[in-house]
Amino acid sequence: MLASPAYADVNLGNGNEGAQVEQGGSNSGKTLESRISFSGSVNGSTGGDSGSLAPVGDWTPPACWYEPRSAGEFAKYIENMYETTVNTPGQHGYAKTSVGKTRDKYKDGEYENYNLDKKDEGNWWVAVRDEDRWMEPEAQVCDEEPFWVENGAAPPVENAVTPEVLAELAYNRIQLPTTEVTLAPAGTTKVNLPTWAWLDKAKFEKVSVTASLDAGAVNIQATTTATPVSLTLKPGTDDAETHPASGECTLSGDGSIGEPYAKGKADETPPCGITYLRSSGDGTFDLQATITWDIAWTGTGGAGGDLPDGTFGNTQAVTVQEIQSVNR
Repeated sequence: MLASPAYADVNLGNGNEGAQVEQGGSNSGKTLESRISFSGSVNGSTGGDSGSLAPVGDWTPPACWYEPRSAGEFAKYIENMYETTVNTPGQHGYAKTSVGKTRDKYKDGEYENYNLDKKDEGNWWVAVRDEDRWMEPEAQVCDEEPFWVENGAAPPVENAVTPEVLAELAYNRIQLPTTEVTLAPAGTTKVNLPTWAWLDKAKFEKVSVTASLDAGAVNIQATTTATPVSLTLKPGTDDAETHPASGECTLSGDGSIGEPYAKGKADETPPCGITYLRSSGDGTFDLQATITWDIAWTGTGGAGGDLPDGTFGNTQAVTVQEIQSVNR
């Protein structure tokens, strides 16, 4: 299944006269769709509620990058953009001037006829922005005009698409199913009574997304895999104790987290859980359960490595009641 595409933003390079290419829509001459496709645990594939990873720290995947286009594709794009702009009633004069200068540069100026006579010798590289982040400052750093790169040569820019860049983009598209922690007692517990929490291995598995680019001389891919490593519990009130004290329950040898409650363990301290020290009254406490995922990737040519850990969590309502006793 494919995620929503990103769209190319060809920087016209004409100062204040440069017109931003509109974002969104389909490949209609105004935009070029990214050639990157995504498969695996992407949006809509999890079959229910899901969410995205939140990177630990201040790292974020690229908001823009550069992709190759054949000479024919690039020529068609510029010609379509030119025809659409000059033939649109009411179009601003500066836009017509800007697109005209761009056409002149690549057709009759610095380059000759879009390098169509060299179509088998290289590709044009164009800037692409993530459609969900195109207004962010990070999406504006890919501001190079389209440039020609001979086959086998490395594009002379940062963020030229590589297996690692694909892996980072795949990171941003991983969708994780919402997983409720199993609690005992379930739903309603008592003050000073240890509440056991656990996640079964069967409901708590690694997920992967593969990003692929097949564009002329460039055919690469990368798979980014998220592996669960721990569960962090936040009780929703300061009047509670977590088990362990850090609130972080780590993965056990069999791939589960925590230990299911069994009869006869009511007085034991759970390896993963919470003891509430006061009642929730007429309301509930919002127990926050956050899973930390270890992120690794592999790609074309044996490339691979690690990416920053990610987290994903949700809240569960917990009712805590006072234990009632009768004195005789």
